[in-house]
Amino acid sequence: MMDASTFVSVLTGGLVLGVLYSLMAFGLALVWTTLGIFNFAHGAFIVMGAYIAWQVGNPDGFGLGFWAGAIVAVLGMFVLGVVFQFLLIKPFERKPNIVLLTVITTLAGATILVNVINVIWGPRSKQISLPVSGDIAFGLFRISANEAVMVVVVAAALAGLGWFLLRSPLGRSMRAVAQNREAAQLMGLNVPLLYAATFGLAASLAGLAGVFIGSIRFMTPNLGDDPLQKALVVVILGGVARFTSPIYAAFLVGLIEAFATYYVGLYWTPAVLFILMIAVLVAKPEGLFGRRQRSV
Repeated sequence: MMDASTFVSVLTGGLVLGVLYSLMAFGLALVWTTLGIFNFAHGAFIVMGAYIAWQVGNPDGFGLGFWAGAIVAVLGMFVLGVVFQFLLIKPFERKPNIVLLTVITTLAGATILVNVINVIWGPRSKQISLPVSGDIAFGLFRISANEAVMVVVVAAALAGLGWFLLRSPLGRSMRAVAQNREAAQLMGLNVPLLYAATFGLAASLAGLAGVFIGSIRFMTPNLGDDPLQKALVVVILGGVARFTSPIYAAFLVGLIEAFATYYVGLYWTPAVLFILMIAVLVAKPEGLFGRRQRSV
């Protein structure tokens, strides 16, 4: 039987995982909603962001500090995302089988990125230095200071992104393209530019997720495989009808993972998540928080 202290600890861990998973999944959902494709290079974007942050911020790299590394990683991943979209997605935008083609090209792009990381930084594990240390405790509630920083930064990033999508002219244009590309083009919107901006924004979010993952886990070139799987589960469970759907699903997945790990162990937890994902696909294909039509 789980006592109160253990319950609060597992609950806190699940909520922290939910914060991280929401950041990991949001960019994946944004690309699917706007471009109608699944980006299999999303995990490679996460790990590339982590290595850029390590190179810039850590003492073994340029030693400019955690926040400098995080900023450079986010900006650098935006540029990489735009280049990636221009080279591997844009040539196939008008093809009838674009979904299949982009599965191939994004998988190829992911393989190239992972090999580039291997060549530049090598296969040995690394870890990003923590921005803060220590713990924060209120009664039974305890969280590390690094996790608290992650929660605040991710919440601010997602809130800012929500405002951007709902209120800014560029964000509204991106939503318009997501709803109807042809109508948006007839209204004079620059659809190729909006596609590039969307891909760059998604890559930036992946890079920021990589920064925090690299600060709590040891980094290897294949670090992005597990985050890609978790982001896929979150997007499928939540759906993409609203920009908040992956966020709700991320917290659900984080809590399920935390409690499943406690009860059935780390080895069986992925199976629990994938069984749940399959059940949702069968019973409610649009996702637990989705609607049948696609819009941001």
